[in-house]
Amino acid sequence: QVQLVESGGGLVQAGGSLRLSCAASGRTFSSATMGWFRQAPGKEREFVAANRWSGGSTYYADSVKGRFTISRDNAKNTVYLHMNSLKPEDTAGYYCELRAGSLTRNAQEYHCWGQGSPVVVGS
Repeated sequence: QVQLVESGGGLVQAGGSLRLSCAASGRTFSSATMGWFRQAPGKEREFVAANRWSGGSTYYADSVKGRFTISRDNAKNTVYLHMNSLKPEDTAGYYCELRAGSLTRNAQEYHCWGQGSPVVVGS
């Protein structure tokens, strides 16, 4: 069983930066895909970014491309989401999710997720 714990969210002014962390424990997979999703109140969960533990391609949503970066520290079993130039529309709960398979933007294809970390961007 894999457990994911997000941290690093908070309140920031527009144009600011935050770094979210997702620490994985329990059974992990060298071929796993880690994704970041977000969900604003009253809206559906939205894909943000994803990449593989083993490296290679990374997917980003068009809305965050050039501002957000996903990175990994395999020794710490931790994935990060570096968020720069934040906008009020980035306000949401952010969730890291894991699947034992290839990259995908589809939240339905992930089978493990954390409790979420709130991000609020003031204007």
